[in-house]
Amino acid sequence: MVLRRAPIIVAVATAALLATGAAVVPSLAATAVAAHEAPTAARPGPAEPAAAPAAAPEAATPVEANGQLSVCGVRLCNEQGKQIQLRGMSTHGTQWYSQCVDDASLDTLAYDWNADVVRISTYVQEDGYETDPARFTALVNQYIDMLTARGLYAVVDWHMLDPGDPNFNLERAKTFFTAIAERNNGRNNIIYEVANEPNGVSWQTIKGYHEQIVPVVRAKDPDAVILLGTRAWSSLGVSDGASESEVVNNPVNASNVMYTFHFYAASHGQEYLDTLSRAADRIPMFITEFGTQDYAGEGANDFAMSQRYLDLAAQKKISWVNWNFSDDHRSGAVFREGTCGSGSYGTDRLKESGTWIRDRIRTADDF
Repeated sequence: MVLRRAPIIVAVATAALLATGAAVVPSLAATAVAAHEAPTAARPGPAEPAAAPAAAPEAATPVEANGQLSVCGVRLCNEQGKQIQLRGMSTHGTQWYSQCVDDASLDTLAYDWNADVVRISTYVQEDGYETDPARFTALVNQYIDMLTARGLYAVVDWHMLDPGDPNFNLERAKTFFTAIAERNNGRNNIIYEVANEPNGVSWQTIKGYHEQIVPVVRAKDPDAVILLGTRAWSSLGVSDGASESEVVNNPVNASNVMYTFHFYAASHGQEYLDTLSRAADRIPMFITEFGTQDYAGEGANDFAMSQRYLDLAAQKKISWVNWNFSDDHRSGAVFREGTCGSGSYGTDRLKESGTWIRDRIRTADDF
């Protein structure tokens, strides 16, 4: 994971601490204000102690510490060429749960959970983007602005799911990614995920889609990392009885790209884990969605299998985001129902999976 950091704006951090029920040191805000005041003309007399040394600068945000990311070999690297691992959360579909992405929730995620990255899930169908392209494009830009203000990376997720052929939405995708990349191309914190979970079609068909969309992003944002969905719901083909070899032996003709893998621990066991392990040694991988439950994000949590995946991800520096940052009734949503929009996102509002995933996002770097 990237370097941990203190909040940039103390007032925001204080609000976040209050939201989580943590105690706030009374002198914190006063100290911050004093640090920005101009020095007075008065100087200490001979009998007075010398002034204390200047305080050390605050730790950087993830984006300040790492800058523009790139793919180096089969890993994700920061601007200095260091291999890093991002950890964070995915929103639910913004057509249903936009109320879960507000200043209070993102303060909690950035300053209490110490996340590095948020995936913005824009469904194409299911009352999503296709119903109002202008509205959903504006919403993505709004969320990018909010994440940028907090020094977090943003994964722009084109959440195509049904129909499973990404080419069905090819023209919509071109319009969407042109608009997002053109508006945000001066930023160094944007990652593009161009197809969430292709399914029901061959890898060759999916590859053809990627090779049409990648140039669209590159035309407006030439340096950004682009994430490419894989066959069978981004399982590298395993859910269709295939393996990672189809991608390894026939990669997309593009640079600075990574391939996505999704797993749900209660449904996807050893075969999936082994596939991810082998693939990560051959091609750049990014886990853009996972849950501790079954593939529908429901049912009992399998924390043991989930931990095996996260141990592998830590070992091989595979970045990940968890599904999902909402108060949906399913066990895969981190918050209890009724939390979103309340202004309070403290640990008392977390479901069992939320408590578990928060602890893992907060784990110290290079563990």
